[in-house]
Amino acid sequence: MQIQFFLQNINYIGSSCLFVIGLYTVLTHPNLIKKIIGINIMETSVFLFFVSIGFVQGGSAPIIKASGNEAIHYVNPLPSALILTGIVVAVSITVYGLSMIIKIYDAYGTIELDEIMQIRSGKVND
Repeated sequence: MQIQFFLQNINYIGSSCLFVIGLYTVLTHPNLIKKIIGINIMETSVFLFFVSIGFVQGGSAPIIKASGNEAIHYVNPLPSALILTGIVVAVSITVYGLSMIIKIYDAYGTIELDEIMQIRSGKVND
């Protein structure tokens, strides 16, 4: 019973685990590039979750017409369409974040958040 529940909900469990891994990466690493990677992992987990919501077991594409009077289950196309928009936004956020990291590196000479905070506070330990 437990294994069957796990197998039926593997996408939801996997997306939850990916989100927690990304959140852990963002919260624990002082390196700004690792924080961007963590944000990307969290975005990917949200995409997996939404695609999993739209899946219907035994469903077909909603563009195929049914032959006869049989009941046909269709896969919901809305989550997939929203994910395409989400992917574009995620790539844009990643590119913007990486460009900001380049500017931060030019200004401070480091991408470690701890060192940047020390430089900004005036307590530089050489």
